[in-house]
Amino acid sequence: MIIRTATRRDLPAVIALLAGEDTVVDPLTVEVDEAYERAFQTIDADERNEMIVLDEGDGTVLGCLQLTYIPGLGRHGQERALIEAVRVRADQRGAGLGRKLLTWAIDRARARGCTLVQLTSNKRRTEAHRFYGSLGFTRSHDGFKLPL
Repeated sequence: MIIRTATRRDLPAVIALLAGEDTVVDPLTVEVDEAYERAFQTIDADERNEMIVLDEGDGTVLGCLQLTYIPGLGRHGQERALIEAVRVRADQRGAGLGRKLLTWAIDRARARGCTLVQLTSNKRRTEAHRFYGSLGFTRSHDGFKLPL
């Protein structure tokens, strides 16, 4: 297994992971439209954003997450890391891949000097919440969204 920064070649697989939360979606069936292309290019060009993939070793993407570094005045000006879009392919869950991926991201944030790692998770994803708790994450805030 290899954890690495995603390349454009990985985009269909990442979109498939995000689309198939409880099923395996074949990346060959995913349409990569202009909006996805633009979003990936923006993430790829931004030094504060990383799209990370867990590669089986042969280019097959089994997991992903987005890691964003946020500067701020809170926490005495320390940078924090935000982890989003965490997915492990449905047929690969329970094998420790998510733990490997999240541990890697936490270590990367620590090495960068971040003093906090935060993430959000849909309230319906109770299994994911248990998993995050097993990694040491605690519930500290309620999140709010406003669609625009």
